[in-house]
Amino acid sequence: MQARKKYVLLALCTCCWLLVFYWGGVQVRLLKLLARQRGEELRLWPDWVDRGTLLGYAELEELQAGEGAGESPRQRRQSWSGIYKDSRCRMETCFDFSRCRGRDGFRVYVYPGEKGERVSESYRKIVASIGESRYYTADPREACLFVLSIDTLDRDQLSAQYVPNVDERIRGYPLWNDGRNHLIFNLYSGTWPNYTEDLGFNIGQAILAKASLNVEHFRPGFDVSIPLFSKEHPQKGGERGWLVRNTVPPRRKYLLMFKGKRYLTGIGSDTRNALHHIHNGKDIVSLTTCRHGKDWEKHKDARCDHDNLEYERYDYQELLHNSTFCLVPRGRRLGSFRFLESLQAACIPVLLSNGWELPFSDVIQWSQAVIEGDERLLLQVPSTVRAVDNERVLALRQRTQMLWDAYFSSVDKIVLTTLEIIKDRVFSHVSRNKLMWNALPGGLLVLPEYSTHLAHFPFYYLSQGISPGQEFTAVIHAVSPLVSQSQPIMKLLQVVSKSKYCSQIIILWNSEKPPPPKSKWPPMPVPLTVTDGRKKTTSRFMPHVSIETEGVLSLDEDTVLLTSEVNFAFLVWRSFPERIVGYPPRSHFWDPVKQVWGYTSKWTNEYSIVLTGAAFYHRYYHHLFSQYLPPSLRAMVDRTSNCEDILMNFLVSSVTHLPPIKVAQRKQYKELPNLQGVKGAPWSNPEHFTQRQECVNAFASWFGYMPLVHSQFRLDPLLFKDQVSVLRKKYKDLERA
Repeated sequence: MQARKKYVLLALCTCCWLLVFYWGGVQVRLLKLLARQRGEELRLWPDWVDRGTLLGYAELEELQAGEGAGESPRQRRQSWSGIYKDSRCRMETCFDFSRCRGRDGFRVYVYPGEKGERVSESYRKIVASIGESRYYTADPREACLFVLSIDTLDRDQLSAQYVPNVDERIRGYPLWNDGRNHLIFNLYSGTWPNYTEDLGFNIGQAILAKASLNVEHFRPGFDVSIPLFSKEHPQKGGERGWLVRNTVPPRRKYLLMFKGKRYLTGIGSDTRNALHHIHNGKDIVSLTTCRHGKDWEKHKDARCDHDNLEYERYDYQELLHNSTFCLVPRGRRLGSFRFLESLQAACIPVLLSNGWELPFSDVIQWSQAVIEGDERLLLQVPSTVRAVDNERVLALRQRTQMLWDAYFSSVDKIVLTTLEIIKDRVFSHVSRNKLMWNALPGGLLVLPEYSTHLAHFPFYYLSQGISPGQEFTAVIHAVSPLVSQSQPIMKLLQVVSKSKYCSQIIILWNSEKPPPPKSKWPPMPVPLTVTDGRKKTTSRFMPHVSIETEGVLSLDEDTVLLTSEVNFAFLVWRSFPERIVGYPPRSHFWDPVKQVWGYTSKWTNEYSIVLTGAAFYHRYYHHLFSQYLPPSLRAMVDRTSNCEDILMNFLVSSVTHLPPIKVAQRKQYKELPNLQGVKGAPWSNPEHFTQRQECVNAFASWFGYMPLVHSQFRLDPLLFKDQVSVLRKKYKDLERA
């Protein structure tokens, strides 16, 4: 009997222990899940080895003092609830999707500015970027999204850029509707001394595109976190990143650097005041200065004079160019200009800004480009960055360059990324996946309207382990009426149709006279389709549904080629499917006297353009040409009936950052004399060349930089012009006169 009681008691104790273990584990997991939902993800940082050792370097309160130390949690919650009255807003509850279901879908309307209204240079750039985008509409009835003309970027009441009475003004807008379907941009919020996220007006149900967003205020899937950028940030283009491909060694002279202001009092001062603890003057340079603001001397402490002297010893740009890691501590607000500066410099950002919702966090995988630190664990930063191996250092630096170039190098890219993120939410069934956003060429150049499958884009063939199809579609641009069977287009049809890789031929009929009946065209082994070009020069690059192959061979009606030339060029293109591969080369140059870009047709060893009168490219560029480029550029091409080939080269080079590829060509290839039935060839018109010069400069202006890349690379067939038997050569016809 006693033994039975002992067994029962032991069983009860075991059950109690299991219950405690199980429920305790569940609670821990729940706490972790709640912490992640609040944006407090656990970071894999080393544990403090010895608190006493840390106290020898810095006071514990100095290291652990957090944001808003002067406020209690209840006070912070009360102030936040006043600012974010619609904190539960999500696209499903605070956005009217019915406005985006029209014929044009996603359109953005900007309210007209009022006469004499103060607008900062940064906000002018934002409005201009929207106005020049493919989504802009001047008709509010077509709009899916609305943007205020009121400058809301700087909501610091002490700032000269502060615009008062915003609440009163926006309530007078008939379309305001409590902010529904409105997008508000903001860079600075709050004012001294707390710098809260108060904008000074009720945003209602508007989407907030804001810098320095706190994770506790961020409405996931609704708001957009944007980077803090300066008024000097370029409207378009922007400088390229500083990393040279495959830089070896990946590490630089300094391991870690920071140079900036030290706040003596107020929010943000705790982090900045502790930065001197990690400075060793050797491989870690962490410099702060008290010398800023009007009354800094009133608050200076015993360390200020020494810090100011040390601060002047180093040049910021030299440190930026020669450091592997860059500290990006919070300032008065969570964001910092140093974030974008570090990305451009390929200096891996080490973030010390607890609670910061990183820019475009919905789509960018920041763990591949930055290291997120903890303001309370500053002294562990040096050992953490030392532990990063060279392979990961190089990977992180390369990713900073990809992100900088794709999304942050200009105001235009920041604004377009914001719009594209919102558009993906509106049309979630046709949206980009994370890989499209985080791999070259980036989400702005991968349009989901074309496809949502990686295998359909030429940029992802290599990563997906696939190759483009083994057939191509020939698209011939015809402008002259068919009056004779001996015209060049007839011979061209025979040559192209004999290629074993040709699946079909499409003739874009762009002549004033109607196309001839089918009986007038020669019989061919592949299907022939004659399509109305609608008398537009750009029609050759429209996304024609009849093009079923990935490879497209673009041809002018007067092109002279051999079947072997076509076959060889196609095989070369299959190895470089993201580029233009073809024959006639041209080049651009900078004219220092006239301060303009020049265009030349002289044959030299160097080229930057391959004319699309005889070239292969991927059919996706048809879609990009018609959907990504603005109507103004396409209208310019149609108006002059010129430059469409140059514009396509601009587009492809801007996507790939690479030159086109020229393949072997017979030396006797020349531009033919006047075509039959046509007054004169385009190049015989003296205005033709002048127009092309003007086009190069107009295109460079729209892109914001010159995307064309010079090259001396040319691909020839194996044994081409070698002194061996002709029987050994696969493309022997290429050498015949």
